Amino acid sequence: MSNHEQHENSHRPLKRSGMSRRQFLSYTLGGAGAFMAAGMSLPMIRFAVDPILKKKSGGTWIKVVEANKLTNEPQEFKFKIHQVDGWYVSDPELTAWISNDDQGKAFALSPVCKHLGCTIAWNTEKNNEYVCPCHNAHYTKDGKNLIVAPKPLDEYDLKIENDWVYLGPIKANTRV
Repeated sequence: MSNHEQHENSHRPLKRSGMSRRQFLSYTLGGAGAFMAAGMSLPMIRFAVDPILKKKSGGTWIKVVEANKLTNEPQEFKFKIHQVDGWYVSDPELTAWISNDDQGKAFALSPVCKHLGCTIAWNTEKNNEYVCPCHNAHYTKDGKNLIVAPKPLDEYDLKIENDWVYLGPIKANTRV
């Protein structure tokens, strides 16, 4: 080998097998950053998804009134339900108008007007109708909409057990 060839070979950079310091630092810092980002984002994702993954309990029945206290004239009954919205737990008070129909079968109507959501009242104008004080919507005893409101009043699921009236979830009115 000549002097010239030796001199050329000595100025060439040596090829190293493996990882350089710069690559090692890049991989290490990138991995540590990804680990910290995952550690911060997983609790937030769990917080958002956890209520969705919880089992839904079946429709609960609320004991409201003794069956022998019902009449053919609608009466207003208040009751509380236990409610869990995510992590917020509350016991709101709800209202139902409960009465017997002409055949003596009990039914319960929601007091929420289907026009704009105001609370209706029974027989305030002495005409044996539900009346909404906000925009003068009228409903029959069965909840059928007469004027203003676009739909009939909603109805509660109702069952009678051991001489007590139990109310379930609200459903569309099946009486009209």
